[in-house]
Amino acid sequence: MLHVRSIWNGAISFGLVSIPIKLVNATENHSISFRQIHTEDGGRIRYRKVCELEDREVTQSEIGKAYEDADGSVVPITDEDLAHLPIPTAKTIEIVAFVPGDRIDPLQMDAAYYLAAGGAQAAKPYTLLREALKRSNKVAVAKFALRGKERLGMLRVVGDAIAMHGLLWPDEVRAPEGVAPDTKVTVNDKELDLADALMDTLGEIDLGDLHDEYREAVEEVVAAKAAGEAPPEAPQPAAGGKVLDLMAALEKSVKAAKESRGEPAEKAGAEAGEEAEVTRLSRRESARATPKETGGKKSTSAAKKTAAAKETPAKSARGAKKTAATRTTAKKTAARSTSAKGGAKKTAAKKAAPRKRSA
Repeated sequence: MLHVRSIWNGAISFGLVSIPIKLVNATENHSISFRQIHTEDGGRIRYRKVCELEDREVTQSEIGKAYEDADGSVVPITDEDLAHLPIPTAKTIEIVAFVPGDRIDPLQMDAAYYLAAGGAQAAKPYTLLREALKRSNKVAVAKFALRGKERLGMLRVVGDAIAMHGLLWPDEVRAPEGVAPDTKVTVNDKELDLADALMDTLGEIDLGDLHDEYREAVEEVVAAKAAGEAPPEAPQPAAGGKVLDLMAALEKSVKAAKESRGEPAEKAGAEAGEEAEVTRLSRRESARATPKETGGKKSTSAAKKTAAAKETPAKSARGAKKTAATRTTAKKTAARSTSAKGGAKKTAAKKAAPRKRSA
């Protein structure tokens, strides 16, 4: 923290314990800034601070603060006036309560700061407060004054440091009235199943992997123009259409997310649950595909058809066995018949032949 300039010096008031600290910014802005120029000749456009009464430009050392009343009159306010405000938070971050972190509405979150220990004498009480916050799993709610106004803050542990988030006052957060759709909409379970499948498919992400693509694109444009080259062309936006079927849109989203992760699209149904894979049918097709139900039971005709379908393979097997047996019996019968006929012929021939007399 030594290389970061502190923006406020004071102390944390923790009951009767006072912890000297330095307030430093926890975030930094990487946005690309532009200058205003005269488009005809490229000259810089500058704003000059001019006194209305004397009609001349004044320096920063000649500029002070004042409060403008409703009638237009101004009341000068000096830095000394603000330094002696009759409030305890002028130079102190006063902790007023310890609450669970989920009690703080994220809508109240404002700028973030780090609280650096102000010297060796602050190390012990600073560490005490940090470890107490860790063990309690709570955050500290505090009040402090910065840049001419009293503010609300939330202290929490980040690594080995204590961070403070500026909070908006509760009355500075607008109620979400008139924001939600006023049309009554019903969401069914199958749509929720597909939405869950899409959420699971997209999964989690390491926020450290995210970066500002807009800033990178602006840097490319600046570099190209500085080199006298044509700026890169913007890619053609994907052709969008009006979504008519929410289920179809969700199914396509799940498929696209699977493909973007290199997973086969056909696995979407197996991982998300078979009931999540829904194909819309027309009313006529749906009526034919769905058997009528009465009192939770299938109709008699449907039950008979189902039973017949189950019995058909068995009957076919038994019929095949009977047919084979019949054929075998017929062959045996034919063989016996042929044998009988042959025997009868031999007998008749013996009777017809003349008997030989003995000499």
